[in-house]
Amino acid sequence: MFRTVLKSVREYKKMTLLTPLTVGIEVILEVFIPFLMTIMIDDGISKGNLNTVFIVGIILVFLALFSLLSGWLSSRYAAISSSGFAKNLRHDMYYKIQDYSFSNIEKFSSSSLVTRLTTDVDNIQMAYQMVTRIAVRAPMMLLFSLFMVYTIHQKLFFIFLFVVPILGLLLFFISNHAHPLFESVFKTYDSLNNKVQENVRGIRVVKSFVQEEKEIEKFQKVSEKIYQDFQKAERLVVLNNPLMRLCIYGSIIGISWFGSHYVLEGSLSTGELTGVITYAAQILNSLMMLSRVYVMCMISIPSMKRVVEVLEEVPDIQNKKEVIREVKDGSISFHHVQFGYTKGEDKLVIKDMDFDIASGEMIGIIGGIGSSKSTLVNLIPRLYDVSSGSIEVGGVDVREYNLETLRDAVSVVLQKNVLFSGTIAENLRWGNANATKEELEQVSKIACCEEFITKLPNGFDTYIEQGGTNVSGGQKQRLCIARALLKKPKILILDDSTSAVDTKTDAMIQSSFKNEIPDVTKIIIAQRISSVEDCGRVLVLENGKLNAFDTPSNLLKTNKIYQEMYYSQNKEEKHE
Repeated sequence: MFRTVLKSVREYKKMTLLTPLTVGIEVILEVFIPFLMTIMIDDGISKGNLNTVFIVGIILVFLALFSLLSGWLSSRYAAISSSGFAKNLRHDMYYKIQDYSFSNIEKFSSSSLVTRLTTDVDNIQMAYQMVTRIAVRAPMMLLFSLFMVYTIHQKLFFIFLFVVPILGLLLFFISNHAHPLFESVFKTYDSLNNKVQENVRGIRVVKSFVQEEKEIEKFQKVSEKIYQDFQKAERLVVLNNPLMRLCIYGSIIGISWFGSHYVLEGSLSTGELTGVITYAAQILNSLMMLSRVYVMCMISIPSMKRVVEVLEEVPDIQNKKEVIREVKDGSISFHHVQFGYTKGEDKLVIKDMDFDIASGEMIGIIGGIGSSKSTLVNLIPRLYDVSSGSIEVGGVDVREYNLETLRDAVSVVLQKNVLFSGTIAENLRWGNANATKEELEQVSKIACCEEFITKLPNGFDTYIEQGGTNVSGGQKQRLCIARALLKKPKILILDDSTSAVDTKTDAMIQSSFKNEIPDVTKIIIAQRISSVEDCGRVLVLENGKLNAFDTPSNLLKTNKIYQEMYYSQNKEEKHE
């Protein structure tokens, strides 16, 4: 786990190594200061030797300044290395997610991935900074200070040997009970993000159905669980502070009590007692810092596990070592294809699908809700892999292609049309980053969106809000079709992507397809019969099976599903 995460340090290794180095210098200087103070008191102040006081005082000032400089440098290096590490970690996670198939993303859920990229990485960053700086400083300070106390007075040293084990046992007890609670909290964070994401996406529906109170109640329920779990964990964690202070002040009282007796006996000087008390503060402050590091590590380990899950997840769909990088044409063949989102014969949603589509054909797909129309076309660009059987594009099994090559050749306009914040031109150029203004105008004409674009004040430079909220559903669909056409694909798939446009515009789009892109294989999934009437052939699906595959005219004569859809939509009486 640690090895996986630490791979993201990369160019910040130098800063990471400089942090403990400068911390070490700072600690050595700080430990040496009380020793010089002992000399100043015993050999200078007590004996009235002002020369010793002056010389030692000058040295103390220089040591304090160098210690300050070392502390500043260590803080700077720690901040740079931890921030850079977090940046790389987010980069590595984000790029890894880009390689995920749909099934990988569904395994985590988008809200969980957001939490892991933000909250979990922040926890790891904080722990990393503490480990490289405080976790080095505290043990060094502890050991050096204990050594100095031992060299000054061995009997006083045993006070610390009594306190440290007690503190260690208490910290172990706290962590053992708090750690499971922190793990639970981060899982609940996923649910909270999911609720927020769901609410923001569907805010219009929430408001139209006046369900604000219900949504607030759902949010509060998850938020309350996070609060309760955090409260339980923090109740344990906050015990660190009073326990540490109890040990600190108890030790100082013990040192003062016994030390005063030793001073009266003559076995300990006033300067040495002052030094021991100073070292006691350093020792117990070191323990305090260690407890803070311990708590932060306790919080970060569950976060680290969640981040590693993302980094070590193996994408279900990957390129083979030897791949084909050219798609010959847009022909499609399904050979006894079966597919299920989960394993098991009873879980199949596509069953024994077998058919051929010639390059350049315009094919319609119809079927009832849940007949697996979208699932079927998602298999063509390998958004999912078949469970059994095979799919060929251009006469080659899709698994033999380079993924980028295949998906460049297959443009899919999904049911859920997505536009991104930016201008219309920027959105269209997702299809081709180097597209010229003329190419933008050409695809807009084919997708029948040129007319409304030219009426906008800034034309192609009109700004699209996030999610395309400032354009209508039909305009959004046509822009997404234009974007897909800009890829110049060999196969164009419209997954119910003209549902929000009127039948006249729908017919114009299909006419443009026939005239402007005759060599492109066009697959149109639709709920409206009018959207597939001009197709050469129509696939009729029922419960994930191929019910029929024929011309619209033949289906109207022979296929019951097609007939029912046709007559119900045209409100005509069924003819024998």
